[in-house]
Amino acid sequence: METEKKIFEGKESEILFSRTVKAGQRIYYIDVKQNRKGEMYLSITESKKMLGGTQDMPQVSFEKHKIFLFREDFGKFGAALQEALAFVEDEQGESPEREESSDAIKLDLEF
Repeated sequence: METEKKIFEGKESEILFSRTVKAGQRIYYIDVKQNRKGEMYLSITESKKMLGGTQDMPQVSFEKHKIFLFREDFGKFGAALQEALAFVEDEQGESPEREESSDAIKLDLEF
């Protein structure tokens, strides 16, 4: 994938790797970025389509939430995520798969 640069408030942030996960009304962006010191980190963004306005004048907006995950925390985060996923599967069984479009990406998270 080509390197992409984005500018935020005068700061340049380079995306080294990126994946998009489409999940119903939500889209997740998982980007590997690099800070000024050359350290890589994950930027995970959830974008959710919000409908508002009236029937005559509908308005579409996107609500976004971001987390930044630094390399020194990958192991702890990965372990906690795996535990949480296992708990949900134990309580409710495996989740039914959503119908996926041809450009959807499945994630196999291993840290």
